[in-house]
Amino acid sequence: MSRGRTERLVNLVICLLSTRRFLTAAQIAATVPGYEHDPDDPREHDAFQRKFERDKSELRDLGVPLEIGNASVFDTEPGYRIARREYALPDIHLEPEEAAAVGIAARLWRHAGLAAAASSGLTKLRAAGVDVDPTTTLGVEPVVNVDPAFEPLTAAVRARQPVTFDYHPPEHDTTSTRRLQPWGVVCWRGKWYVVGHDLDRAAARCFRLSRVVGGIRRSGRAGTYEPPADLDLISYVARFSGPVERTHRATLLVRPDRAAGVRRWATEIVPGPTGDRVTLPFADADGFAGWLVGYGADVLVLEPPALRDRVIARLEQVSAGHPAIAPAQRRVPSTTGGRA
Repeated sequence: MSRGRTERLVNLVICLLSTRRFLTAAQIAATVPGYEHDPDDPREHDAFQRKFERDKSELRDLGVPLEIGNASVFDTEPGYRIARREYALPDIHLEPEEAAAVGIAARLWRHAGLAAAASSGLTKLRAAGVDVDPTTTLGVEPVVNVDPAFEPLTAAVRARQPVTFDYHPPEHDTTSTRRLQPWGVVCWRGKWYVVGHDLDRAAARCFRLSRVVGGIRRSGRAGTYEPPADLDLISYVARFSGPVERTHRATLLVRPDRAAGVRRWATEIVPGPTGDRVTLPFADADGFAGWLVGYGADVLVLEPPALRDRVIARLEQVSAGHPAIAPAQRRVPSTTGGRA
């Protein structure tokens, strides 16, 4: 849906929620931005009626309870309104742990450069009577790292403004300059990507944010383009990335009866006195290391050394973000033993 149509629908909903009487199409056209036209011009009036019919159908598809009726017995033209009692959301009830989790999520997104969106979400919850304390952490502090290109690209997406940046493809030793009309930023398999229209290649392209070199430079005016109406960012990145080729092998020591997710992907499990020796394939070492860290002390990486180093680096990063943890607890084990 285009931005103009979205704004028009929002304005229409606000208008119909703000009145108790039924409003005719003519009254709506004179009130709601986006419906301006000359009622005496047959062509403009027909265009308005078609637009209004599409918008009514869109609201009904979205589940908006649109009522049709007459303000009085003397009205010959039907009017429209939205019943507040049917449109209002039910009361939101969160347990203390759930409210704390929402607060953690809000803090995480502030670190990720989406402070405005997090603040807006908390405001809506508080308006609904939900007490959410973003400083409550349940003993956990969110730690998030995003690529430097994340925030300027998401800002350019919102502004509908072209950007220029230097990009380092994995198959080349040098960078190249790309000019892009960004459609959206999305996370796929633990990596962030921007999808948009490449101006130099005149085609849709996808770029991984971690391969962007230097800063993002805006070019041109804002609002100069619109993304495709049927855009599916995840599907596009999935097609661009292709199937996962798990060509590497990892050997892990897993505690008995623990880490069921690891065991599910294993190609071989050999029981032992101190744990089960598990072998499983993987593709991307960084993403795989992040996944293994989530199993904590239940999984120890034995081979390959490069994967083990990545897991240790992840653990050190987590411990550095939690200064309240005692130094002895934060010590990362050596490569000859311990847990990783």
